[in-house]
Amino acid sequence: MAKPGYVYILASRRNGTLYVGVTSDLIKRVHQHREGVVEGFSSKYAIHQLVYYETFDQIEEAIKREKALKKWRRKWKMELIEADNHEWADLYPTLTGFSRTREREDTGNK
Repeated sequence: MAKPGYVYILASRRNGTLYVGVTSDLIKRVHQHREGVVEGFSSKYAIHQLVYYETFDQIEEAIKREKALKKWRRKWKMELIEADNHEWADLYPTLTGFSRTREREDTGNK
């Protein structure tokens, strides 16, 4: 059975620094970015807001799309985000049903 995949774009803020990634578990991966679990570009530049994502039936398709998006100009990525998310809202709570505040309260981290 094929493994599904996701391509996602994180932002530090509206019109801020962007990060394009690929994963087979979107909620888990975005959570890792948000909590700074893995050191790297997104933790260094505080890129934590999920502003765009695409779903694919197979991870291989998602990997191809990620490679293509990484070659795109910044302006094109911003236009892609704004086509579906004009306000640059953080989409992570819509995936999990939890707000960042509620997340902290549920884990005892205030």
